[in-house]
Amino acid sequence: MYKLRIAFLGTPEFAIPSLNQCIESGEVVTVITQPDKERGRGKKVQYTFIKREALKHNLEVFQPKSIKSESSVEYLKSLNIDLMVVVAYGQILSKEVLDIPKYGCINVHASLLPKLRGAAPINWAIVNGDKVTGVTTMKMDVGLDTGDMLGKIEVEIDEFMSAGELHDILMVEGAKVLKQTLKEIENDELNPVSQEDSISTYAPMMNKKMAIIDWSDTASNIHNLIRGFNPWPVAYTVYKDKKVKIYESEVINLNLSKNNGEIVKVSENGIVVQTKDKCLLIKKIQFPNKKSVSVKSFLNGNDIELGVVLGG
Repeated sequence: MYKLRIAFLGTPEFAIPSLNQCIESGEVVTVITQPDKERGRGKKVQYTFIKREALKHNLEVFQPKSIKSESSVEYLKSLNIDLMVVVAYGQILSKEVLDIPKYGCINVHASLLPKLRGAAPINWAIVNGDKVTGVTTMKMDVGLDTGDMLGKIEVEIDEFMSAGELHDILMVEGAKVLKQTLKEIENDELNPVSQEDSISTYAPMMNKKMAIIDWSDTASNIHNLIRGFNPWPVAYTVYKDKKVKIYESEVINLNLSKNNGEIVKVSENGIVVQTKDKCLLIKKIQFPNKKSVSVKSFLNGNDIELGVVLGG
């Protein structure tokens, strides 16, 4: 039986299950990933997650600075590929590149399109307080996540789920929906559905400036920010001129009419802080140059002062 000749494009850990699905479903003739980077104090070169996975399977790896360059285009044309599968690759593909494979390019995107197009759909699904998200496979075009949808899987978001936890679920679910899409391509059974642009939303790239907590916001919104920015860049506030990262929280149905950001109670259960409408229980924190710990652990040898207003 003929197997689809696939070029796989991906970079982070999220793409690993999808790469393995392509290996199972077709013939992966090349794996294209971002160039290696120097990291840490020792400037040690680190492979991308996908490069490490590809080498485990003895697959050819290609790491161009630009996938749109003339040499990259010539390389792709030489492979006689049926399909390109793109999962969090990190570079924009030109129309010239998109037109190379016989069946075009398929993208695995971590949202229920057309909601949350863009770079960080997992984080923003949580920050926005969504109860449901998922993964969509789509036929790529020159727009930003605007191509026809091919398959979807829905995933419920628990009220305490972090972006890291949702990431780990969606990367597995993404491989599942990709498996079905590859099967439909093989059997000529695709049923593309165009996206409704009028209901689309955008999920911009995260940055550290977005991570500062505004205590004049609602407890629910702050709780969602904390979850959505965990494990990176991590929501933070200021306590007595010290930057404190907050990893876990819980909304408490209590309003003591104190100042926004005021610490109103401290116990081994956590730090209770007044917000715009209710109180927020801070459960896991990290002070500068320290490890992240539960508030209970932190209070063994440290104090948190009542009445301090967080945020400066």
